[in-house]
Amino acid sequence: MKFKEFDFEGEETLKSMSHAVNLNNWMYSQIEPYINGRVLEIGSGIGNISQVFIKEGKDIDLSDIRDQYIDFLNDKFPNNKVLKIDLVHPDFDKVYNHLSGTYDLVFALNVIEHIEDDKLAIKNLSKLLKPNGIIYILVPAYQFLYNNFDKSLFHFRRYTKTTLKRIFHSNLNYLKSWYFNFAGIFGWYIVGKIFKKKIIPESNMKLYNFLTPIFKVLDIITLRSIGLSVVVVFKKF
Repeated sequence: MKFKEFDFEGEETLKSMSHAVNLNNWMYSQIEPYINGRVLEIGSGIGNISQVFIKEGKDIDLSDIRDQYIDFLNDKFPNNKVLKIDLVHPDFDKVYNHLSGTYDLVFALNVIEHIEDDKLAIKNLSKLLKPNGIIYILVPAYQFLYNNFDKSLFHFRRYTKTTLKRIFHSNLNYLKSWYFNFAGIFGWYIVGKIFKKKIIPESNMKLYNFLTPIFKVLDIITLRSIGLSVVVVFKKF
């Protein structure tokens, strides 16, 4: 998999998002109904969501593809296993054979859009699951929102519920999908499309964190039918 060895824009964005504690807790609450047994997070970054799992006492292994994040995670979470995982490694079956059939839940938040061969990524990810294990994927929604943020973060694409479901293969059973974070659409469009910023400003995330309780209500009002992100959940046969 081709990727920037050092991800400056991504790290700065993750640092900004670390100030959005309410948003991170909200994202965790969406995953919580599917948590059961051993969990693997794909693309843990600097651990914004990981730390919520750990605080809640969940059995979670962390992972990333970049050494900069792996080093950070090892320092921040010394009691948790941190793995280097490339979902499109050409020798995936051989390199990650020791992880095959290990996890009850594998989740990836804002990861799959970074991978050109997203179908292969999902196929390999499913190999890490136990029978009846769950895959939870969250990715950016709507191609018309693609802007400087996406470019600087090396996103190949954005998705809809339909296009996201298409990358899952036949040995996985579809459970549910929905859109997430309706209010985030406006901030993403204004700051990334109109002002053409490449990094999400820390001040924006602090404001978003303050307003998150209101934004959660907006998702309920809109019936989670539109949002900045799209979520899909599948189960392994």
